[in-house]
This record gives sequence, structure tokens and C-alpha cells, in this order.
Amino acid sequence: MSSFADSTVGDRIDGEDLEVRRAAVEALHGMNGTVVVADPGTGRILSIVNQQLAMKSGFIPCSTIKVVVGMAALSEGLIERSTPMRMNRRLTLDLTQALAKSDNAFFANLGVKLGFEKVSYYARLFGLGERATLGMEGEQPGRLPAEPPKFGGVGMMCSFGEGITLTPLQLTALMSALANGGTLYYLQYPDNQEQVANFVPRVKRQLDIAQYIPDIKPGMMGAVEYGTARRAAYDPDEPILGKTGTCTDRNSPTHMGWFGSFNDVEKNKLVVVVMLTGGKHVNGPVASGVAGEIYRKLSGQQYFAHERHTSPAQLVHSACCLQ
Repeated sequence: MSSFADSTVGDRIDGEDLEVRRAAVEALHGMNGTVVVADPGTGRILSIVNQQLAMKSGFIPCSTIKVVVGMAALSEGLIERSTPMRMNRRLTLDLTQALAKSDNAFFANLGVKLGFEKVSYYARLFGLGERATLGMEGEQPGRLPAEPPKFGGVGMMCSFGEGITLTPLQLTALMSALANGGTLYYLQYPDNQEQVANFVPRVKRQLDIAQYIPDIKPGMMGAVEYGTARRAAYDPDEPILGKTGTCTDRNSPTHMGWFGSFNDVEKNKLVVVVMLTGGKHVNGPVASGVAGEIYRKLSGQQYFAHERHTSPAQLVHSACCLQ
């Protein structure tokens, strides 16, 4: 598969935030891939570049699956953030270091200790294997295996995502739940500005993860500060948290590069998911650079300094949820 393509062909944009879309298209620099940007506080999709690719049946998640495995291990009391795990005679890692450096052995070990059923339970809880959107025609649900994958078992499943197919939309919903404290929204993609003006968030389910999010965030921040996603960094006052993924699809020679992320700002917080496909130079660090450029462009345009338009219907929904 070519690493370069016109990723805007066939996209419909009447309901998009055009400032966000412009930044995403420019940041791709003609690379073959998709970008999904959403408001984690409502589930509104602000832009999808390459909508056809974003809604396909899914791709191997590579190391992005490690976020789910980490949350599962924390929720089950298997580890705490600072629990040391000896990798070899010289190397000991905790969760923060393992996420930042994307250590495969650490998460394979966690997966074996959790077991296939627990890993599958938490993957479904976070929305894998089901449609992420509400009313978005053509979206595919991805796939979770019914049994441990033959190649590498649950260890490979938890370090590379073996046997799983993940869609960019599912990763967007998952990252949104981490960004907002545990609400898994149905993602909604307005068709026009009238639907934007009357947008009403829809909750799929509340996840009981708020107490564990502070333990997963340092590793995602570390990925950007000193780990696999350093290309995303741009401003310490507007920190980005994320997880890269790099691997090759076993069913084809296609290389995959993922980055799921959100920024920690007071106004207009965003979730940005980048998924690139192509030749051997495609990887997670490159995808993180695309996301970093999107955040950087929007910051330069003062996007995070102003209030985003909120519909009256959305305000009513928010007031109800806060009671």
C-alpha cells in the first residue's frame, strides 16, 4: 500500500469544524491515513479526514491496545502505578515507564496474568468490537477474537493487538472516556450546521474508571515527553497525552502507524486520533508528529483560548448530567 494518497477524496464536510479540518489536512502532508478529531466532553466529531478509511472494518491496533490492558490491570488490582515489574536481570519497569516506552514484555506479562476473559471483558467495556457512533451509516464494528489468538496467545494480544481489529472511531471514543473522566459517549457526526446548532450528547455508558485515570495518565504524558511520541510535544503549558502503535498487518505487507491522544487544556479540549498506513517508514512516532502539528496549528490560531459554541440542547443535557 502506498504511503501517500489524497486522503480527502469523497469526504463530506458540511457539519465539520472547518478550522480543525484545515489543521488536520495540512498536518497529514499527503500521507495515506485518516485523522479523527472529537470533543471528549460531548462525543461530537469535529472532523474526519478520509472518512472511508475511518469507517472500514478495522486494523490491528498495535501498541494502542496497551492502554486498555493497563486500565484492566489497574481496575483488577493487579498492579498500581508504581508497582515494579522485573523484565530481565538489569531492567525493572513500572506502568508509567512501560507505557511511555511501549514495552512489549511488560504488557504481554500483564495480559497473561489477567487472562483472556478479563482482557476481553475490559476491551468490550471500552467499546471494542462494537460501533462507536450513533446513526453513522457505513461504520464497521471492528472485531474481538472469541478465543486467544493462535499466534502468541493473550500475550501478543495485549502487546500488539494480535487478533483484534480496531477502528479509528473506536479509539477516539476510548480516548474521549479517558479525557473526560469515564463517560463513554456515542460519537456523533453532524451532517450540517443546523445539526451542530441542535447537538445533544448521547451517553453509551459510564465507566467506573475515574480513580484509575490518574494512574494511566503519567505514562501517556511520558510517551510525549520522553517516550515513543516525542514528535507530538510542542508546549508544556498545553500538554498532550497519548499512546503510539507501530506494527505490520499479518495479512498484508502494510505497515501501521497509530497515535491516540488528548490535550490537557482548560478550554476546547480535543481528542485527536491518527492512523497511517503504507510502507516501512510509517510508524507510531510519525503519526504522533501529525497529531502534534494539529494541536500546534490550532494553538497558534488561539483555538484553545476561546469558548467553543454550545447548543442550548447541549447545555440542558449537561445540566441534567451534573445533577
